[in-house]
Amino acid sequence: NALRNNVFSIEADVYLRNGQLVVAHDAKDVAAAPSLDSLYLQPIIRLFKKHDGRISTSKTYSPLLMIDCKESGEAVIAALLKLVTPHRSMFDRSVNAMAVQLVISGNRGAVSTWAACPSYIFFDGRPTEVYDSATLQRVAFISDNYNNYVSKEDSISRIQQLVTKVHGMGKLLRLWASPDNAAAWSRLLQLGVDIINTDTVGECREFFLK
Repeated sequence: NALRNNVFSIEADVYLRNGQLVVAHDAKDVAAAPSLDSLYLQPIIRLFKKHDGRISTSKTYSPLLMIDCKESGEAVIAALLKLVTPHRSMFDRSVNAMAVQLVISGNRGAVSTWAACPSYIFFDGRPTEVYDSATLQRVAFISDNYNNYVSKEDSISRIQQLVTKVHGMGKLLRLWASPDNAAAWSRLLQLGVDIINTDTVGECREFFLK
């Protein structure tokens, strides 16, 4: 559904259990959770083989795959690399411009370790973090909690200031935990937020096509 609607990125909430990466939003669901490999990576790999080095028939579209590490970030990254390294051309845009770029979010490990990761692994940044030039190049976009801003009386100006700061860094801005409806999408768009989180992909796509 996400691919049909040409989303900018797809998010998977991931835990590491018994050496395997599994997809679950909450720890209580981990026991019955499917693996990241079966649910996301293998379907992506099959699509790339089917479409001769692309994820779809489009010659211009390829999304990001955001891995939201719910815990143990550095261990999750190590396990992820074992899975994707044999298929690097499908996940490394320096090798294939149509590759699915991998972005690590959530528990991302120490910022100081990012630059040492393989060059095709990117990270979800935070507006409160300070990056040197090498680390900033590994930041795919900047994210923050929407509720950090709307709970304040000057919420609009605070979001506008954040937009200015993030764009000044040359990055896109994403606010998570924002309301998932047309009114909120419209307001975020007007304020300059670049990436809109949604669970209603089809409806959101229709809104932005109007």
